[in-house]
Amino acid sequence: MSQATDMLSQYLQAESAVLSGQTISFNGRTHTLADLESIRAGRKEWEKKVAAEQGAAGATFGGKGFAVATFGRRL
Repeated sequence: MSQATDMLSQYLQAESAVLSGQTISFNGRTHTLADLESIRAGRKEWEKKVAAEQGAAGATFGGKGFAVATFGRRL
């Protein structure tokens, strides 16, 4: 599990706990219902990082990244 995946998991747990009316502590911070927006912002940030990791892992050929070129007419 990567750091991004681990952090996303923690943010999902925090969001779920706050939505059920609880507070949660992680990384030395305590979050309550008033912090729901910051938790959601953090979750979205880590979702992007996980997606970027997964996208980078999928765009390889023999372990090396590649790009596709189009050699046609541009319209």
